[in-house]
Amino acid sequence: MGSAVWMSLWAWIILDSGVCSVSLPEITDGKFIDECVSEHNRARSSVSPAASDMLYMTWDAGLAITARAWARHCLFEHNTYLDDARRVHPTFSSVGENIWAGYPPSFFNVASAVKKWVDEKQEYDYNSNRCTKVCGHYTQVVWAGSYKVGCAAQLCPNGVKSTNFDTEEGVIFVCNYALAGNVIGRKPYLYGPCSKCDGICEGNLCRNPKRDSQKSYNWTPDWDPAKVNSDNAAEGSSYVAVLVVRPIALIATFIAAYAVRHFYPDVFCYE
Repeated sequence: MGSAVWMSLWAWIILDSGVCSVSLPEITDGKFIDECVSEHNRARSSVSPAASDMLYMTWDAGLAITARAWARHCLFEHNTYLDDARRVHPTFSSVGENIWAGYPPSFFNVASAVKKWVDEKQEYDYNSNRCTKVCGHYTQVVWAGSYKVGCAAQLCPNGVKSTNFDTEEGVIFVCNYALAGNVIGRKPYLYGPCSKCDGICEGNLCRNPKRDSQKSYNWTPDWDPAKVNSDNAAEGSSYVAVLVVRPIALIATFIAAYAVRHFYPDVFCYE
């Protein structure tokens, strides 16, 4: 990546705790998808003054698969594979990430998690392009060129590692973005309402039918715990099968030979 260091490869992570009521959805849940997309676009369309190049953000199933795979680790740290684009997505050249964690599981909902990221805008100064505190979650959410998002919420019965509730049942929420934001030296967006839009401007966001189209993926990261466990189970089953089948086959061979020798003695006569 050269000098264009992707700041989103650093740990843009949010931790929280409290009480609320919500169930954990799957990455194919339509309501969950709509909430993730709408909450991000709400923040993107509300930057002030309006951006000239802010793309409308849509869902990407591949990014959601990546988010789910990393969330399954129940680890409150950044995805260690983000610097190898082909291991986190089959087509995108870079992927960014935001993470939120909390407990108990009933605390989680998409709107409050994304709001935690967006609230960091008070720590960001556009003119100097600097953060007074942590603001990388916010700048990733409103990064103009990040036009795809995929998220996943994972229940962690044994706790989220690297948190102060690592022994309590918790939730980790991961959103992945493409293309990745937070490039050092660049501002997240430029001013000028949709002046650089290459499509249709809606609510200060630039839409494009080709860019907004949905794709399906027959793909799983090789580091997904579910895949690793499945592969290990298959290998174990094959090994057990060999250990069981071979002795049985050998015994069956002896029995068959004895039976043939007993009932057809001439078969073993030679002249």
